[in-house]
Amino acid sequence: MNITTVGIIGAGTMGNGIAQACAVSGINVVMVDISEAAVAKGIATVSGSLDRLLKKEKITSDAKAAAMARIKGSSSYDDLKGAQLVIEAATESYDLKVKILKQLDGLLAPEVIIASNTSSISITKLAAVTTRADKFIGMHFFNPVPMMALVEIIRGLQTSDATHAAVHAMATALGKTPITVKNAPGFVVNRILVPMINEAFFVLAEGLATPEDIDAGMKLGCNQPIGPLALADMVGLDVCLAVMEVYLSEFGDSKYRACPLLKEMVAAGRLGRKTGQGVYKY
Repeated sequence: MNITTVGIIGAGTMGNGIAQACAVSGINVVMVDISEAAVAKGIATVSGSLDRLLKKEKITSDAKAAAMARIKGSSSYDDLKGAQLVIEAATESYDLKVKILKQLDGLLAPEVIIASNTSSISITKLAAVTTRADKFIGMHFFNPVPMMALVEIIRGLQTSDATHAAVHAMATALGKTPITVKNAPGFVVNRILVPMINEAFFVLAEGLATPEDIDAGMKLGCNQPIGPLALADMVGLDVCLAVMEVYLSEFGDSKYRACPLLKEMVAAGRLGRKTGQGVYKY
């Protein structure tokens, strides 16, 4: 399948990032959200992001104009009918995603592929609520989408080889490096990353080192660009805790128990950058 138009559900951080990556690569985009205001905000975010690239002379003004012209904003699902691929990038809620997917499934032509940008919900389970499970797949982009090279392509139990091939080719066309992953909680990257962050909280709770020294140790000793505690603040401590709780529930293995200090900080409302304080103050 030749994917020339991509529909995106959600104009937030991930949705507008995916829209930018597609538009810059020459793919037409229809970005849908619940209100015109949300759509306008998403489009403005893309424009601002491209302006920063323009200032750094990484793109030309003509290239920016061409990319913006490829993005159509809408609050109507009907405008998605011309897409060959629709990516759901809504809030990480199973019930919300199911509602969206059922709506898309009833609207789109049978050959249209539907993908979810979920970072934790089972692709097999989401596929099962549609009548096109073989044409359903996970496309897990990473934030910030325009800068991050990785896309995890997650095959549900029902995903066909043709669907996988089309989405893999499309991700490559975006200039991304796709990796193929079987469906499992956390897929690959978050399955490794979030328990590492959780372990950093255990180290902090035991008083083995200061937050600054823990982060410096991992940056200098493991060549990580950001330490695990600073990364937790960026991701959101509530998100880290929620992911660990999913792992514990799904795997039933005590190695996924959340650190009590992480739980305590979330209970205190110290969620990281978004609240002005997490492990560090902002």
